[in-house]
Amino acid sequence: MSRAFVNEDDQRETPFVAPRADLPEGVPNYVTPEGMEALLAEKESLLSELIQAKQDKHDSQNSVTIVNTKLQMIENRILSAQVIQKEDSSYKEVAFGAIVTLQIGSSGKEQKFQIVGVDEADLKKGKLAFTSPLAKVLIHKKAGESAILKLELGERIFKIIKIE
Repeated sequence: MSRAFVNEDDQRETPFVAPRADLPEGVPNYVTPEGMEALLAEKESLLSELIQAKQDKHDSQNSVTIVNTKLQMIENRILSAQVIQKEDSSYKEVAFGAIVTLQIGSSGKEQKFQIVGVDEADLKKGKLAFTSPLAKVLIHKKAGESAILKLELGERIFKIIKIE
C-alpha cells in the first residue's frame, strides 16, 4: 500500500513490553511461597492499572494493550508456578529456598544468597535464581564443601559456610 493512503494519526508504534525473566524450555517454574505472593500482588496491581488505563481517555489504547500484555504474561507464570515449601527442619544440603552463606574465593569475603524462582531473583537483595550457573553448582552441596564455578577467564571457588 502506498504511504499516500495511510492516515498519519494511525502511525503509532507497536508498544514494547519487556519479557519476564527467562525460564528455559522444559524447566519447571518453581517459586517460594513469598514468590507466589509477589506474583499475585503484581497481578492485582496490573488489574488496577488496567481499570485505570481503560478509564483514562488520553492514549488509552496503547496503555490498555501494554497492561493486557503484562497481565497475560503474569497469569501464565502464576498458572505454571509450582510452589516449593521451605523444609521444616534445617537444610542438610543446598536446595531450592535455602539461604546459603558463601565464602567467595580466597578473599574470605562472605555473602548470603537465597535460591529462589526466576521471577524472584534479585542479586541486590541476595536472591539467586535456581537456574543461574552459581545456583546449579551449589545445589546438593553440604556445609563445608566447595563449589567451583567455571568462568570465561578461569574459575571461582565458593566455600559453603552455612545453610539455613
